[in-house]
Amino acid sequence: MTHRIRSRLAPPIVLALALAFAAAARAEPPVPAAAGHWEGAIVLPGQELGIKVDLAADGGAWSGTIDIPMQGATGLPLENVHAAGDSLVFAIAKVPGAPTFRGLLADGRLSGDFTQNGMTFPFRLGREAGAAPERPQEPQPPFPYRTEEVTYRNGDVVLAGTLTLPEGSGPFPAAVLLTGSGAQNRDEELFAHKPFLVLADHLTRAGVAVLRADDRGVGGSTGSVSRSTTADFAQDALAGVALLRARPDIAGGCVGLIGHSEGGIAAPLAAAGAPDAVNFVVLLAGTGVPLGEVILRQAELIMKAGGTDSTTIADELAQTRLALDRLAAGADSAAIRADLEQLALAQQAAHPDRAKDPAALKSMLDAAVSGMITPWFRYATALDPRVALREVRCPVLALNGGRDLQVDPDQNLTEIERALREGGNPDLTVRRLPGLNHLLQTAATGHPGEYGQIAETMSPVALEAVRDWILARCPAR
Repeated sequence: MTHRIRSRLAPPIVLALALAFAAAARAEPPVPAAAGHWEGAIVLPGQELGIKVDLAADGGAWSGTIDIPMQGATGLPLENVHAAGDSLVFAIAKVPGAPTFRGLLADGRLSGDFTQNGMTFPFRLGREAGAAPERPQEPQPPFPYRTEEVTYRNGDVVLAGTLTLPEGSGPFPAAVLLTGSGAQNRDEELFAHKPFLVLADHLTRAGVAVLRADDRGVGGSTGSVSRSTTADFAQDALAGVALLRARPDIAGGCVGLIGHSEGGIAAPLAAAGAPDAVNFVVLLAGTGVPLGEVILRQAELIMKAGGTDSTTIADELAQTRLALDRLAAGADSAAIRADLEQLALAQQAAHPDRAKDPAALKSMLDAAVSGMITPWFRYATALDPRVALREVRCPVLALNGGRDLQVDPDQNLTEIERALREGGNPDLTVRRLPGLNHLLQTAATGHPGEYGQIAETMSPVALEAVRDWILARCPAR
């Protein structure tokens, strides 16, 4: 959930960049100097997004890939590579907003402009390898616990994951981890952080078995995230619960769900639908109001924190409200796009100094609408998480960061608690953790631009709160 209607919970500019970068293409006669490995960054407001580009020439044809380590993306293909003299152009395939790199080769470096959705940012690449970001919490082998690679099914979908088990015969309490929105791997890897690896390691060392799996269509899992809904992800979680409960080394009465962000919506859906199977629920940066309300508040907070002027914020929020209203009314993509275009043109007429050229406006509108018409987004905007929360009877822990700009704790934490109490939940713990952002890192401002710059993957305060709460209800064996 981000400003300007995007399909997933993720930072504004970074989300569009994270959807997919690069692939094979044809070009004019190759420039040998451009071939090979490049490393550098796109310079975004307040941060640099590190990238790695590999280019190869074969006769008159170019091919290439790009990595975005901070997004956990590797080997993504490039397309439309064109080289002439010292200039080089390559575009990012199948990404809304026509993302394109245009650069010049000089003194062994490639620099120029990256453009997407009418916005332009400088980029620079060199031959030298960049330093890997510091991630001191990432666990390294040997581990004082066992690790098993597992697969299990939810209907036609095969899910691949990792199960970490404490030493000994058990039976152990256990948890299934549910990732946030977007296609993510089992470590919930983003911004070069692996929060689910860190969380699983922390819990397993304390005596709790943990199952974490690749999202649909990621890694070893089949299926598709964009063609699925939060309800499908809830069923995937229950398939993981069934796998755990069938094992003799797992305590059948102590199997729970830990969901981050969108996972904090899917977990109550699963627990409400299978009360005999799910014994506890932990919500990390979960939502307590419908997605549309979260999107609007998130957009406002992030734009304010980024220094966006009040007029632009008002225009952005007006476009978002219009799109959400049309979607709720059942409008198709053509009607939504037409309404958004009419509003955008009216806003540009009122503020000619900020008007976009027709191509940039078309690209922006196409990107907005394409994200809205997915099954995931349509389902998510029609869902009120409070309905499922009122039906959850197992113990619930809800943790939200006090500096979370994506899921505002003031907007959501009170509603989570109210819904659980209205349903008569007998065991609920709701905590606002001061100074933590959406990833539960210790943060200065909470702006998404900080995520990759912070060395901490997850605050020890959050890790210990989850561990202690689970062990108070399911003692380790």
